[in-house]
Amino acid sequence: MKYIDLFQSGELLERVRQAYARLRSCDLCPHRCGVDRIRGEEGRCRSGVRPRIASANLHRGEEPPISGSRGSGTIFFSRCTLGCPFCQNFPISHLGNGEDLTTTGLADRMLNLQRRGAHNVNLVTPTHFLPQILAALWLAIPKGFRLPLVWNSSGYETVDALRLLEGVVDIYLPDMKYAVDRVAKELSGAPGYREHNRAAVSEMLRQAGHLLVDDDGIAVRGLIIRHLVLPEGRAGSSETLPWIAEHLGRETHIALMSQYFPAGEAAGIPGMDRAVTAEEYEIAVEALEAAGLENGWVQELDEDRKPV
Repeated sequence: MKYIDLFQSGELLERVRQAYARLRSCDLCPHRCGVDRIRGEEGRCRSGVRPRIASANLHRGEEPPISGSRGSGTIFFSRCTLGCPFCQNFPISHLGNGEDLTTTGLADRMLNLQRRGAHNVNLVTPTHFLPQILAALWLAIPKGFRLPLVWNSSGYETVDALRLLEGVVDIYLPDMKYAVDRVAKELSGAPGYREHNRAAVSEMLRQAGHLLVDDDGIAVRGLIIRHLVLPEGRAGSSETLPWIAEHLGRETHIALMSQYFPAGEAAGIPGMDRAVTAEEYEIAVEALEAAGLENGWVQELDEDRKPV
């Protein structure tokens, strides 16, 4: 793991220091709230200085190269930099369900997942706890931590923050949620999502490259992009997928997801108050094929699926 070299050279500790310094006027995500989280102030993500997690467990429902045969060691962080009303993890992301840990406690969770046989440690919604994650890694390495790290994020990131992760994160698993900023702001409270997201995934590709798997098909490093198809074409699939092919390469791995349903508060939003239809998903699949994106995963939908 490259992070071993960073640890041995002292670079990892320097990045821990740089990341924590950013908490004094927090600018870890594009909201750049400027609050002093060290002193207990809270910004958009409503998070403090201690990492807060909802769970740390083996998970077998990720993409095949991530879950493998033994499971991915997922750590779900509480709160989020986005405000998606349809979040399937609404109690975690919006209500903040979970427990506050020390960085030593977070390191212990990582080591425990390694002992349980996880293929990797999968950091879910991690952006707002980037400094704490780096610190936990710095504490875990001398105790034998050696698993690949997965950065499983909304894709609403800043390039300068992501550069603190170069050589640390092995596998990037970002969302590309929207192609239209107006929709991103209306649904997720994410101004400038398209620009920030496209710059972020480009940086992720620069750092990790395209997906590389071992002889057993388990991800070693690289980029997998998730794109959730939304009702009424609100995800902008017909714009996002060709952009990926042109700017990131047709070899990019895509998980084209169909499982949208009106979780959380989405039942009260016209157009978002139903599942995706088979026809809507098929339009996205056709855009994927037209873009020449052949690597990744599509899902099967009942052709008779209708709006509720």
